[in-house]
Amino acid sequence: MSLDDLTAAPKRAPEPAPAPGTEPDPAPVSERGGAKRGGGWGAVRPLLLRVHFYAGLLIAPVLFLAAATGLLYAGSWQAERILYSHELTVDRVGEAAVPLSTQVKAAQAAEPRGKVVGVWPAPEADATTRVIMEAPGLAEGQTRTVFVDPYTAEVRGQLTTSGDALPLRAWLSEFHASLQLGEFGRNYSELAASWLWIVALGGLALWIGRRRTRKAALLVPDRKATGRRKTLSWHGSIGLWATVGLVGLSATGLTWSKYAGENIGQLQDRLGGATPAVSATLNPGDGAAGADAGGEHAGHIMPDGTEMTMPMPATDIGIDKAVAAARAAGVTESLRVTLPAKGKGYVVKEADKTLPVHLDSVAVDPADGRIMDELRFADYPLLAQLTRFGIDLHMGLTFGIANQIALAALAVAVMFLIVWGYRMWWMRRPTKDRALSVGRAQPRGAWRRLPVTVLLPFACVTALVGWFVPLLGLSLLAFLVVDGALGLAARRRAPKAA
Repeated sequence: MSLDDLTAAPKRAPEPAPAPGTEPDPAPVSERGGAKRGGGWGAVRPLLLRVHFYAGLLIAPVLFLAAATGLLYAGSWQAERILYSHELTVDRVGEAAVPLSTQVKAAQAAEPRGKVVGVWPAPEADATTRVIMEAPGLAEGQTRTVFVDPYTAEVRGQLTTSGDALPLRAWLSEFHASLQLGEFGRNYSELAASWLWIVALGGLALWIGRRRTRKAALLVPDRKATGRRKTLSWHGSIGLWATVGLVGLSATGLTWSKYAGENIGQLQDRLGGATPAVSATLNPGDGAAGADAGGEHAGHIMPDGTEMTMPMPATDIGIDKAVAAARAAGVTESLRVTLPAKGKGYVVKEADKTLPVHLDSVAVDPADGRIMDELRFADYPLLAQLTRFGIDLHMGLTFGIANQIALAALAVAVMFLIVWGYRMWWMRRPTKDRALSVGRAQPRGAWRRLPVTVLLPFACVTALVGWFVPLLGLSLLAFLVVDGALGLAARRRAPKAA
């Protein structure tokens, strides 16, 4: 039995009177060959109604989960400042900070098994310095971070971190991305991101396309309406205001996905929008710094075919002089220092992602402190800049607390939109004396009303988008197959019932 068949009843309850300022919906398309081809909105609307109905009904639980976990993540920035305040802040702001090398030695003494790979100097006067270490027993992508008071070199604590995320935010981030189910769970978030923009834009078109006598009814919920019309008014107007944010969340969320994310990355590279990186490769000929013509990952092959190992620099100016050289080159805000590895120099990057952003970076020669390479955010390709802004907006970084409040509001809006959608489905049932009675979908056959000049481009675009966003394409194909099979079964049952 299909969803269309759940509401079969001898009589259909009349729709409630339209709310003030709106007109009744156009008559539905007949499912049995009564549909006539036509053009314009009248031909497209029934198809959008059916797609929006099924997408909202079947994908809504996934979207609700994504919104709920996203709401938790939006508040994680403030939560970790409270929960880890001892590690993140100092008791007293001193007059001058001790050298970074002294702070690193204090961290090494506190965690002797760790290998220091990076140092994040205190970004604010009351903040601690983070010494990033690789340590045995950690999972892939995790590091051991030691928090050091920059004024006294006192170790304030140690935490297992993932990037810049402390344990709470790292857990919530993974919960939002995969429900803590690993690679299998990541399909849930990719499915939600794949359908979110479809549901949002389809609903926006349906809401704008409704006939209404008052323009205010488009933007503001109608408080005078009752019943399903009132729910629809809230669903439509709130959805209209949230559409831009939801489409943005969908687009940026797909960049993290496994399947669509790979396609997006390849497309970005082909369009020349790949995010550049500063080169810290040393020249093996004289030990001086230089950007290898083959890039950071280019190897040097010996005559016997083996790869030559890049030597460690004979001398090292130390982290304090490396940071001083970077500051002199204009890299000054929220620094993150990567220590030299074999064949590499110091990399000093800015990590201030709030507007105005500070994301410049330089590579410093460990032998003499000379700037080997520099990269300014202003020199990024436009597409790479937009990608950076989009991801940071998605994470709640660009506008700080205002950004996080906006994300929380969007998450709450999605959850309310889903509840209102299910409520309308329930309220539109044709009879109330049947426990399983629910609202019907738009009848089948709506696509037959589309003129060929619209149907063919629409089918081509759908196929292209389905290929580019695989989970969207596969789930849509599954919907079509199941719906077609249920429709065929219903037609076969009809003569017997008659």
